[in-house]
Amino acid sequence: MEKGKQPQGGIWHGDGYSVGAVSTFFSTVLTFPIYKTIFRQQLHTLTIRAASRQLVAEGMFHLYRGLAPPLVAKTVQGTLLFGSQGTFQQLLSGRKKAEHWHRGLSGLLSGALEAIVLVPFERVQNILQDSRHNTRFPSALSIVQEFKSYSIQNRFTFGIYRGFSVILARNALGSALYFFLKDPLRDALSTNTVPLWVPSLASGAVNGAFTSLVLYPLSVLVSNMQADVGKELPSSKKVAKAVWTQCGGRVFLLYRGASLIVLRSCITWGVTTAIHDALRGRNM
Repeated sequence: MEKGKQPQGGIWHGDGYSVGAVSTFFSTVLTFPIYKTIFRQQLHTLTIRAASRQLVAEGMFHLYRGLAPPLVAKTVQGTLLFGSQGTFQQLLSGRKKAEHWHRGLSGLLSGALEAIVLVPFERVQNILQDSRHNTRFPSALSIVQEFKSYSIQNRFTFGIYRGFSVILARNALGSALYFFLKDPLRDALSTNTVPLWVPSLASGAVNGAFTSLVLYPLSVLVSNMQADVGKELPSSKKVAKAVWTQCGGRVFLLYRGASLIVLRSCITWGVTTAIHDALRGRNM
């Protein structure tokens, strides 16, 4: 596609929605065991070896326990992330060539929309992945039924939308960073001697890893806020203070699990970005 021209179909980038859905579906299945190990590290401040042993002890049946919510959520996420970002970018830039700030701001809006839609999925997923709830909540349906018993106010404050403000900040900032850096990183790594998908794969891996590391403390906070179930749960400020105390006031322990975040993000965002750029065309 020639730079500066609108894609066919107006502001609704149908191929962006579909490509995002397909690529994130497969990457989620591939990286789920890694994600679950990271979650256990965040929740219990474990080493990689200890978290892995815990999952092995629970057996293969429980290894993919909780896959359905993130599989649905990540597929929807990929659809919204690339599709709505393209739509917002076109609305912001009009018929002009999109500037970097158009990409960053449209990513911010896309991330905010993504958070609104996906908080319930992340909440259910985090409860299912915590071994403390294996008996009380054997399925996603049992969690939903628990939240139905809450009052309307508690359902949103302590139930299905618990941690919304933190997730909104994390997703909006993460999407803004990703789309702001996406094309410059890819172009910087491009040469005439490598296939077009190589710089997209490499830039997506670097971009995803960097963004995840920057926002990792917010992910730790979300995991600790959403894993517990109760009608009167502490505020985000109290949870953050408890997490910091549990880490002994050391940033190193706060970032426990970050090494696997880098691995998962390299795989997920590298593959997703490469597929997206290959199918959509590099000049968008």
